[in-house]
Amino acid sequence: MTINQLSIFIENRSGTLIKVLEVLKQSGIQIIASTIADTAEYGIYRLICSEPLRAFEELKKAGVAVALSDVFAIELDNQPGRAADAVETFSKAGISITYMYSFLLNGKGILIFRTDNAEQARETILQNDLKYIAEESLTNFA
Repeated sequence: MTINQLSIFIENRSGTLIKVLEVLKQSGIQIIASTIADTAEYGIYRLICSEPLRAFEELKKAGVAVALSDVFAIELDNQPGRAADAVETFSKAGISITYMYSFLLNGKGILIFRTDNAEQARETILQNDLKYIAEESLTNFA
C-alpha cells in the first residue's frame, strides 16, 4: 500500500543537484515525481522513481547522502477539489500529514504524503475505498 521514496540531502550550492540527476540518468532510472524543500545550507530532494531500490544503491555508491522511506500514493480523479476531499478524509480520521506533494499522471491526480500514523492511514484508505498506488505499479508509470 506504500511506495518507496528517496530523500536525498544536497548542499545549497551549484552542481550538487546535477550529480544526483546524472547518477540516475547513467543508471537508466526514470524520475516519476520530485520536489525540493530547502533550508539555508541544504535541500531535501524527495523523489519517486521507477526503480527506487536500485536508485538508492546507485546513489549510495556515488557518495550521495540518501534515505529510503515509505510514503502513501493516492490516485485521484482529475477534478477540482479531489485533493481537498482526500486530505479531509484523513483529517477527520485524526491523521496528521507530515508533508505532501501532488502531480498529474496519465490523466489522474497523484497525491503523495507521509504521516506519523501509517497504520491508521492504511485503515482509512481501505475503509474509504481510496485508490492507492502500490510499489509494483510504479513501473507502469515509467
